[in-house]
Amino acid sequence: MRHSGKLPTKGNSAPKTAASKRSHNAPTRTDGHAAAAPDEGNQLVDRLDAAKIKTAPRTGVELMVGIFLWPRFPLLSLAGLCDALRHAADLGDQSRQVRCTWTVLSATGEPVASSCGVEVPTLAAASSDCRFDYVAVIGGLLPFMKTADARGLKFLNQAAKSGVPLIGICTGSFALAKHGFMEGRMACVHPFHVNDWKEAFPELAFTTNCDYVFDGDRITCAGGISIIELATELIRLHCGPDRAAKVVHQMTVTRKSAISHVTRRRALGYASADNDKLRQAIVLMEKNITTPLEIAVIAKIVDSSSRQLERVFLAETGASPSEFYRNSRLKYGRWLLTSTDSPVSTIAYECGFADASHFIRHFQQLYGVSPGRLRKALSAADA
Repeated sequence: MRHSGKLPTKGNSAPKTAASKRSHNAPTRTDGHAAAAPDEGNQLVDRLDAAKIKTAPRTGVELMVGIFLWPRFPLLSLAGLCDALRHAADLGDQSRQVRCTWTVLSATGEPVASSCGVEVPTLAAASSDCRFDYVAVIGGLLPFMKTADARGLKFLNQAAKSGVPLIGICTGSFALAKHGFMEGRMACVHPFHVNDWKEAFPELAFTTNCDYVFDGDRITCAGGISIIELATELIRLHCGPDRAAKVVHQMTVTRKSAISHVTRRRALGYASADNDKLRQAIVLMEKNITTPLEIAVIAKIVDSSSRQLERVFLAETGASPSEFYRNSRLKYGRWLLTSTDSPVSTIAYECGFADASHFIRHFQQLYGVSPGRLRKALSAADA
């Protein structure tokens, strides 16, 4: 299970957070995991903001990413990051760089060959204005990373000195470590490269049992499809859960297939907490949306009592376990309303309500609008 950390911003360090427990190689640290995320409010999907987005100036961009390619980089990492940003950036599949922008960079500005041989055109890093929220370094095949162009290193040093968080994707963590950017930091390393990391950087901490790690203004990602996990989290932090839900829906969810727990966690906004029993309880709730568990059963599974669990929930979330559970189911229902064409009665069932009337009543109490009116608003915006 992974935990989302506070957004690292220029000139500031975010709490050190990881996507799961540390490996035995990692030193003991104090992690600042976010408390269980409250509901983000009644946010409509992108169609309600169509008029604003169509005329949004560049100054309204919410997430700007520079993507620095190392020779022989994995094409999947670049494609996953760019496609996630693309879906979050605009309405539907228009793919304009409106709410998010991405710029593909290299040391020289010449096309860079990927590990599969496909060449990708780039902009010279030195010619960019470096006004990025992040610079993501996608590493290459290890034999091609023994040397580095001085112009590229100068760019990365300038970005780091300016307080721009650096992201190491796949072997990009090796590139950052080799050139001194990972001193005192935790790295997320793909299991395939564990021995390579130990040999190259025996003094640097790492973990392998997660998709990504936030450690101040350094972020590392295992690569492969894990980049979609990281990109979705960055989009959620900068652009909101509605944008993250759109990415999940566009890239991983089909209406004919069952929605997995991983997908549901993304749609619910990755609620997390420091308390281990609370965290386990939240996961159980997320896994059992359609057929809700009794709170006493959840308490027993996490080796707690109902009273102890209630105290933890009230302290950490401000809600009782039953209220938190119901609100999570309603939040999932809102995502289904704005992401699918399923009838309200079907959504009510998917969210664990006995009938549509109970779902509608609780939905209106929480969000101040009925499911039907929400759908009509979306239809009117489309028209």
